[in-house]
Amino acid sequence: MAERHIVAMGGYGLGTALDDYILGLARGRRVCFVPTASSEDDSFVVRFYSTFAPKAEASHLSFFPWPPEDLRRFVCSQDVIYVGGGNTANMLAIWRVHGMDEALREAWEQGVVLCGSSAGMICWFEAALTDSFGPQLEGMRDGLGFLPGSACPHYDGEELRRPRYRQLVDDGFPAGWAAEDGVGLHFEGTELAEVVSALRGKRAYRVEPGSETPHDAREL
Repeated sequence: MAERHIVAMGGYGLGTALDDYILGLARGRRVCFVPTASSEDDSFVVRFYSTFAPKAEASHLSFFPWPPEDLRRFVCSQDVIYVGGGNTANMLAIWRVHGMDEALREAWEQGVVLCGSSAGMICWFEAALTDSFGPQLEGMRDGLGFLPGSACPHYDGEELRRPRYRQLVDDGFPAGWAAEDGVGLHFEGTELAEVVSALRGKRAYRVEPGSETPHDAREL
């Protein structure tokens, strides 16, 4: 099995030093943006190309009106799959209808770097705190499950994230990782290898019942 990398970012990763960090993990320069969670918002796609086109072979993957005929081959031919933010639950539902979940696992096992922020952070885990169902924030237990446990993005960027995630974990939700905006959690296989940040003074946290352990990030 090839080296497996996932970079799960708490929020606002695109267009920062995290981009070059991700490229540094990749075997090549083919980077594909997947904007499903934002309903393929054109502004997100344009921002991606503005960021990556000058330094990589950039493309994006659309599921409307339908995905490429050979989705698996296309996904596995990339060096980086970059998942954008938005509605995680809706994104996962669309992916599963078309077999994107299976294609992503195969790509990961073949050495394609998987990454993303917000929805693109939490989708890789078994469970997550999400606003997919409304602003009240709820626990979701049907993530892709490439990484064990749960995840929470925007830990310092949205007022309700921290107390709600802590409450859920205290009440029996799977323990996991929280990341502040601008922070990336780099997993090699399923183990955390490093915490990095595009911003000074940022952190990630290991959240377990009754405890929250900070992990300082290496500034990029």
